[in-house]
Amino acid sequence: MSQVKSVGIREFREHLYKYTRENQEPIALTSHGETIGYYIPAGPKRERKDIESLRQAVAELSNILAGKGISEDDIVADFKELRKQSER
Repeated sequence: MSQVKSVGIREFREHLYKYTRENQEPIALTSHGETIGYYIPAGPKRERKDIESLRQAVAELSNILAGKGISEDDIVADFKELRKQSER
């Protein structure tokens, strides 16, 4: 695990966009060399169009599997069997 980067509160405030949009790692905020808090990014927000695209892909895959008579249980069983074979 990497060490948490420390940034002075003034530096953080002056470059807020850089630290909140480009950075995905926690940052220790300091004032006069003392840690006064932490910035912990929540992660990128999914856009509505991305979620809708994923829903459409899931629906299409479900239709394909149903058309071929394949269930989720069949897929899980195949996966487990392939995993066992690769461990041998």
